[in-house]
Amino acid sequence: MTHAAPLAKQGSRNLGLERRLAQALEGEVRFDAFTRGRYATDASIYQIIPQGIAFPKSETDIAAALQIAAEHGVPVIARGGGTSQNGQPIGDALILDMSRHFNAIRDYDPASRTVSVAPGIVLEQLNSHVKKDGLFFPVEPSTASRCTIGGMAGNNSSGARSLRYGKMVDNVIALRAQFHDGEAFALGENPVGDNASVRTRDLMTRMLSLADGHRDEIERIFPKVQRRVGGYNLDELLPARPNLSHLLVGSEGTLAITTEATLRLSPLPTHRVMGVCHFPDFRAAMETTQHIVALGPVAVELVDNNVLVLGADIPLFVRTLADITRGQPNCLLLVEFAGDDLAALKYDLKRLDQCMADHGFADAVVEVVEPARQKPVWEVREACLNIMMSMKGDGKPVSFIEDCAVPLEHLADYTDAVTELFTRHGTRGTWYAHASVGCLHVRPILNMKDEAGVKAMRGIAEAACDLVRQFKGSYSGEHGDGISRSEFVEPMFGGPLTRAFEAVKDGFDPENRLNPGKIVRPLKMDDRSLMRFPPGYATPIPAATALDWSDWGGLGGAVEMCNNNGTCRKLSGGTMCPSYRATRDETHLTRGRANSLRLAISGQLGPDAFTSPEMKETLDLCVSCKGCKRDCPTGVDMARMKIEFLHHYHQRHGLPLKERLIAWLPRYAPYAAKLAPLMNLRDRIPALAKLSERWLGFSARRSLPVWRKPWVQAGNPATPGDVKGDGRDIVLFGDTFNRYYERENMEAAERVLAAGGYRIHKVEPADGGRPLCCGRTFLSAGLVDEARIEAKRTLDALSPYIAGGARIVGLEPSCLLTFRDEFGAILPKEQVEPAASAAFLLEELLAADIKAGTTTLPLKDQAGRVAHLHGHCHQKAFAAMGAVEATLRAIPGLDVKPIESSCCGMSGAFGYGADTMDVSLAMAELSLLPAVRKAGAQDLVVADGTSCRHQIHDGAGREALHVARVLDMALEG
Repeated sequence: MTHAAPLAKQGSRNLGLERRLAQALEGEVRFDAFTRGRYATDASIYQIIPQGIAFPKSETDIAAALQIAAEHGVPVIARGGGTSQNGQPIGDALILDMSRHFNAIRDYDPASRTVSVAPGIVLEQLNSHVKKDGLFFPVEPSTASRCTIGGMAGNNSSGARSLRYGKMVDNVIALRAQFHDGEAFALGENPVGDNASVRTRDLMTRMLSLADGHRDEIERIFPKVQRRVGGYNLDELLPARPNLSHLLVGSEGTLAITTEATLRLSPLPTHRVMGVCHFPDFRAAMETTQHIVALGPVAVELVDNNVLVLGADIPLFVRTLADITRGQPNCLLLVEFAGDDLAALKYDLKRLDQCMADHGFADAVVEVVEPARQKPVWEVREACLNIMMSMKGDGKPVSFIEDCAVPLEHLADYTDAVTELFTRHGTRGTWYAHASVGCLHVRPILNMKDEAGVKAMRGIAEAACDLVRQFKGSYSGEHGDGISRSEFVEPMFGGPLTRAFEAVKDGFDPENRLNPGKIVRPLKMDDRSLMRFPPGYATPIPAATALDWSDWGGLGGAVEMCNNNGTCRKLSGGTMCPSYRATRDETHLTRGRANSLRLAISGQLGPDAFTSPEMKETLDLCVSCKGCKRDCPTGVDMARMKIEFLHHYHQRHGLPLKERLIAWLPRYAPYAAKLAPLMNLRDRIPALAKLSERWLGFSARRSLPVWRKPWVQAGNPATPGDVKGDGRDIVLFGDTFNRYYERENMEAAERVLAAGGYRIHKVEPADGGRPLCCGRTFLSAGLVDEARIEAKRTLDALSPYIAGGARIVGLEPSCLLTFRDEFGAILPKEQVEPAASAAFLLEELLAADIKAGTTTLPLKDQAGRVAHLHGHCHQKAFAAMGAVEATLRAIPGLDVKPIESSCCGMSGAFGYGADTMDVSLAMAELSLLPAVRKAGAQDLVVADGTSCRHQIHDGAGREALHVARVLDMALEG
């Protein structure tokens, strides 16, 4: 099988355009193959390599980019978050990434409830800014944490609450924009004034005349459903006093480049309540939707059986789904009521319960009134797409008919017909989203690497278009036309209106320079040369992997789990992606890294790209936090992929001395500890710190861990026969960091476990040599073979005790959790599984046993003392934060306050590097260090990670404590 064509063969680097743009723009310009590859995709099935990327900082930059691109005959595409489902922001063009710099709030008037913003601002950031005044922008797509206002205006977005608040077009007051040649203009609620250019006045006069001339066709053919975003909004020009900017809304950047949007804000409801309606089958839910809508809810959202089944295996959602489901429903409808009278809203829930009972579903509503419970439910709903995309293998739910909208009275019949259509094509579909407005996101499961899958897509698309016309619906209901649906504009609207749409395009953009091939004169939706998996696509690189990727069908399958939906671009909440939050650079983003890896291992970046310096640069700022393992609903584990990459990279290029020192730390630590006074001189003599930076790459601005007399466990070595198997047997796993740098943590853990009545067994390696090790430092350098030696040596020593019923307890999250994670990728699973099940962090053990009533700790009342808790990234990734909170709350009188923080920025050795020090501190300054600085002088700061404590010490001048020490301090006596 041949490989997909390398980028170099898909369009050579346009050096002339690159030079001109670099000279003229204040913002950065990038034309290298890796960057172009990262911008070749959105969240659709398509991939088109752009000519280059520009990051404008001003309207002047945008105008210059348009003019220079025109001189070179290159089209221009404006891009926001790159989360579109249909290929809107991709093409053989110059891409303007508006999100990087062009994202300010320009003018905000709470009294008039209006705000003007640059198009690159993320919706969630805007809403965070206006929330303090009791306002919000009510168009809320599920991608609110990363989608931009410009992209929302381009697609005429809507979201879950459109039943009350409408679409983007209903909430835009005015737009400033630039024509294809950089000339600025403005459109809004008022007619074009005398201060507008002759060009603008003449153009809008022609547009009004065009709409009026097609009034009959518009009124007869435009779908009479709220969710209609196909074609151009000529219907918005028919009222006596039209808002002329509404013609640009939904135009997908094909008419002009938006430079400012003025929006109408809405009051935030004081209260929201939710009823989770359970249904035994899908049709019953569809039939009942129209009756639920009659009750006046704000939203009615579908969660189908695929989400319930797949979500039950995703750690991020297990607890939430268990909270809101009773029994085993086939699907759910999430019904939200909102307003200022909580009693009235609770009555609405009783009406909902009665409505369900009237239609044969008694006791089928779970009420969710508390805001803290509602938030994770909406997070599940917002992640429905990604949950369904977590299916492993080549068959994936594919977006191309996903948001057709039909009148509610036809919804059940339409969904039945589409389900039967899928059956005829030998597949099934996934459903979710906006039942309230008859716009269900449906995706058939197809293999887009196969010609048969592409042919099935075409057949399903054409038949679905016929069904939508039959049911008098809209083929594009929310996510726009793009490449997937532009071909179906003419079948839906007919020839005369399609010619009118072409006249709109030609009036604004006569030279077809803005996002060509979308809405009118479309690209072919089934042209495989435009797809992410073109003919000949394969992932044979590397020929042999160091880690086991069999669960994904190989490394390629694991990389392809990234569907480009961009959850990793969120700027708050959760952990991922900390490097992107610090740099706002697509290079340093889980999605950007996954795209680069996919292009490299499929040969599209050249034969040696996988182990190239460019790929190393792409992964350099990945701090292996494993935030993506938990926060990414499709489970993209970039930390594990980085291990694989580094294994091959260092095989080709060798291992630098700095990485060698870090990797081999557990091997030389026993000797270094004996030379502690000498080893610690580096931070006492400034000249030595500067030399270590010059020779080794350790930043002179960063202190190094202090070598100490190591922890040595008391007592005689145990034997497996000492294990009684009654749940009280413990092997305390001493990691390298706590053993040699912070032995007080190990000593505290011993005292706490003893106070809890546990028997602590001293286990040593069979060879009597150096202490047991998890191999984490070797993995961080890609030295998988060395890590495998350590893992096997450790398991050989511990397995007899585990077999007898002992549990392995550790303090350092990154080390202990290796038992549950990487061990399974470097050793046979049957050898690892018993240890993975028996390995617990100290707080996990105590929280579970305290809850079960099998242990108690004699703890003193702390009389209201505050403990600010920062979670280690691996604790978050493996859902261990609940355990550490529960353990701390077991201390009487201790007020536990979790710090809402992402990665601390240290991440093992990352924060020590001279080349990564600034990014490390930038990550910490996003939330962690400011929160620590606000802590009271007598407050405790708690952090279980060695690196986290070091960052807090260096960055905030505070000593952070491991939970073991906090418990030890609270012990009676």
